[in-house]
Amino acid sequence: MEAKEIYGKLERKFAGKVSGFQGDVMDPNLRVDPQAVVEVCRYLRDEPDLKFEILSDLTGLDLPKENKIQVVYHIYSYSHRHQIVLKVDLPRENPQLSTMEGVWKVANWLEREAFDLFGIVFEGHTDLRRILLPEDWVGHPLRKDYVEQEEYDGISTQRAPLVEKLLR
Repeated sequence: MEAKEIYGKLERKFAGKVSGFQGDVMDPNLRVDPQAVVEVCRYLRDEPDLKFEILSDLTGLDLPKENKIQVVYHIYSYSHRHQIVLKVDLPRENPQLSTMEGVWKVANWLEREAFDLFGIVFEGHTDLRRILLPEDWVGHPLRKDYVEQEEYDGISTQRAPLVEKLLR
């Protein structure tokens, strides 16, 4: 099924909860209302004509000029060999969204990564904790306003200029 057809089906089923379809890009995408994202994804997984069995990627985008964090879901159907990208906009301050663990198990790890690097809280997640950085790390490194600590656990995080490294 073509992305435009998928969007049309979603638009009919979830009027007002999906919008902004972009089909003339490399990865066709649409926006989903944050309160409806679990319901929409469950439908995308369970509807026989769609059958999106896999969440192949989940990431975040920090968009400070728009004062939002965007959660991006790449989903794929092996049965029908089609794909689509879902985008969910959240406020930059305290971004929260329901977990997708009940829809796709792999969301557990992907959501932990987005939490660790962007500070997105996935409500209902069974084990929401840092996955790449230590538990006591301050901040979320993929945020545009992130400022790295000068040291961590007594070890400097400052890097010597490249020239100094080459001369050693």
